[in-house]
Amino acid sequence: MKADEIRAMEPAAIMTEVEKLRKELLELRCKVALGEDVRPHRVKEIKKEIARMLTIFGEKQAAEEGVKA
Repeated sequence: MKADEIRAMEPAAIMTEVEKLRKELLELRCKVALGEDVRPHRVKEIKKEIARMLTIFGEKQAAEEGVKA
């Protein structure tokens, strides 16, 4: 998901998507530990996407606090 798409989302939707990605990351890590066939680069992609979403979520939170202050 691109940054523009994430910025268009509501904060609650961002956190829901982050939780979904964290579950997927956990499942992938379990598969790797069990020796199942997985796409190794997908783990890196998910981690980057989670970081991107949390960064934009933080920006939105800071903007809301700036408006309230």
